[in-house]
Amino acid sequence: MAEAADIQGTGASPARRWLRRTITVAFGAPLLAGLLQAPGAASPAVAAEDSTVSKTVDVSLDTLAPSAPVEGDTVTVTGTVTNKSKKAVTDATVNLRVGPRMTSRSEIEQVSGRTGYRSDSDPAPLEDAPTVKIPRLAAGLSADFSFSVPVADLGFDEAGVYQLGVSLTGQTPDQGYDRVLGIERTFLPYQPEAAKKKTQLTYLWPLISSAHVSAETATDDQQTPVFEDDELAEELRPGGRLDQLVSLGKDLPVTWVIDPDLLATVDAMANGYRVKDGGALHVPGKNKAVAEQWLNSLERAIQGHKVVALPFADPDLASLAHHGKDVPGSLGHLQSATDLAGMTVETVLHVEASTDFAWPVDGAVDPSIVAVATSAGADKVIARSDSVRDDLAYTPTAARPLGDGSTTAVVSDAVLSTAFDGDMVRSESSTLAVQEFLSQSLAITLEQPQDQRSVVVAPQRMPSVSQAQAMATALHGLSGKRWSDPVDLVAAAAAKPDPEASTRVPSASRYPKKLRARELPVQAFRDMKTTRDELDDFKVILELPERVVTPFGNAIDREMSVSWRGEARAAAIYRTDVLDYLQTLTKGVQLVDKSDLTLSGRSATIPVTVQNKLLQGVNNLVLRLTSTNKNRLTVNGEGFAELPVKINGGHSQSVKFTASANVNGQVPMIAQLYTEDGTPYGQPMTFTVKVSEITPTVMLVIAGGVLLLVLAGVRMYSQRKRVAARNAEAEAAEADETTDTATDEAADGPTGDEPSEGEPEQPSDPTPDTASESGDPSGPGEKVDR
Repeated sequence: MAEAADIQGTGASPARRWLRRTITVAFGAPLLAGLLQAPGAASPAVAAEDSTVSKTVDVSLDTLAPSAPVEGDTVTVTGTVTNKSKKAVTDATVNLRVGPRMTSRSEIEQVSGRTGYRSDSDPAPLEDAPTVKIPRLAAGLSADFSFSVPVADLGFDEAGVYQLGVSLTGQTPDQGYDRVLGIERTFLPYQPEAAKKKTQLTYLWPLISSAHVSAETATDDQQTPVFEDDELAEELRPGGRLDQLVSLGKDLPVTWVIDPDLLATVDAMANGYRVKDGGALHVPGKNKAVAEQWLNSLERAIQGHKVVALPFADPDLASLAHHGKDVPGSLGHLQSATDLAGMTVETVLHVEASTDFAWPVDGAVDPSIVAVATSAGADKVIARSDSVRDDLAYTPTAARPLGDGSTTAVVSDAVLSTAFDGDMVRSESSTLAVQEFLSQSLAITLEQPQDQRSVVVAPQRMPSVSQAQAMATALHGLSGKRWSDPVDLVAAAAAKPDPEASTRVPSASRYPKKLRARELPVQAFRDMKTTRDELDDFKVILELPERVVTPFGNAIDREMSVSWRGEARAAAIYRTDVLDYLQTLTKGVQLVDKSDLTLSGRSATIPVTVQNKLLQGVNNLVLRLTSTNKNRLTVNGEGFAELPVKINGGHSQSVKFTASANVNGQVPMIAQLYTEDGTPYGQPMTFTVKVSEITPTVMLVIAGGVLLLVLAGVRMYSQRKRVAARNAEAEAAEADETTDTATDEAADGPTGDEPSEGEPEQPSDPTPDTASESGDPSGPGEKVDR
């Protein structure tokens, strides 16, 4: 009767047929073993041989619809078979195989891990189901197949998850009998009616990207941001990754998990931006309209959905906990990133976001990660079940108190969360992932059908387009709400914990080595501290510090981003660029180099010039001028002097100090700028002052010399006056004597001694041999009598 029923197509269900065959084999094998030497259940060696042979042909399942059938549906399976061997396959038949109802999630995982046919566990072809005949399949060639089978013909006994396989049976030249040459397995979740206790399912929909904005801004009043590149536009434009996430997510029951830095970046693009084009050259960004369109689409998509904001730039909590927390100031940036998160989302999207969730990479936690994650105010940590393990026969509710109970752990399901991690470009990969995801979710509901539980799915942070599409397909498969109801993350965190669920924080030794190897190193946090310290010193002198603090503070936050994992070189370059640009700005306020000076005299003024190349004014600076030898030279009466400095943008200021000399010689001088709290600013400048002072002793010597010159002049004048007087007296005496003689001669008459008339007259007294006194200075060769 059973055989007749099978022939007529009205026989037992596949599950019963599979059970009947198993029983027959179990009891019949001992009797036939001696005669046929072929056991009904394959030995391990036979199973291994089956597995190897069954890889001759690759069977690909491209589509399966509907993904979660109900009564009255017709299941359609399409795909391709490809001969991977170097020999032709003949007399091939493509069959559909339906296995028994699976009883656990672990069984689903075991089946999904198999790659070849196993005669001891794979079900027989579905009887009375359509087949596809392929007379010959040459080496390297492919052939398509398609099945359409009513659900009633699949023989499902009850609600549950069933194995569905497609196999190719045929012959090869070296084996002239039929064998299974290829097989592919998937699963069909079957829940024809709504379950009494549906699983509450929370699916996180992440909007996260890598860092694209530099610390630089344009010189305009709007401080137009400068981007490292324009690659984000490719993700935003229609068909791009972020565009697809928004387009798909708007129709899905998901919780949006957003990095506020992404919103700030796209908002900056929408308001006008510039892009680095080599060196210091910046060119206008060309994708303003693309950014505006994406923001508008996102604002519409999130309406009615819960939004969770991660700390600004999605800082790597594990890296911070393992390498950065001991570097002073690092945890402060996590606090500021958290404070900035909610404000950014509200400003850009005009919705209020929850900011009390922390999401470590892959949900992996240890005591230090939990401590860091909650240090900035978050009291809920999104962990994962392969980190916080539950040794239970069922899947417990995600939320539970962690550690001392002050923190709530929302433990996402590892299998569901990683279902779409792989390459989903091939339709087969996407189809298999969707079917396993739906089947696992139904298996969770059927584990304890009398209890309602809450399950959270936290997928990869930055899903690709194909991964997002597969995720959306899976969520559409749950739209019937026959075994699950969607809830948001806030509601999931508030769900009543399962008392049997683990609340223990895993030890640091259990943290995955693969994740630890991709963390930011300690040096990265030291670099951040260097930038932060220089920024702190710089901002105190600025009249408008917010124009510098905001872009550099955001840049330091971006240096801590999860997106740098696996990008160590790019991360180091970004950090270096940020620090280099900051140092370029700080050097805009500097001392102008000064040449050496000569100080002639007891005192003089020493000017020192301070230059401000910034676009804004600087204040709160003092200039200190120090004499390295105050016994020889003092400044404002002391060994050093300080004067305030205030300079408008683009100007210079000459600061003047009074120097007093005591002793001749060279004195090195040091000029240094300081902030008002005494912190040195910039590099010191040195120059030398040469002192050539006139001391009292020198003055006495000079005065003595002058006095001698005066006395010598007086003596010379006196001598000349006496000589002139004697000469005058002599001339007067001679004149008198001449007069007397002339009178006597006139009385006596001429004598014979006198010349006769017509003889030349006798010369007068000879001219003196000293020139007349002149007011002109003496010539260089003249001597002065002393």
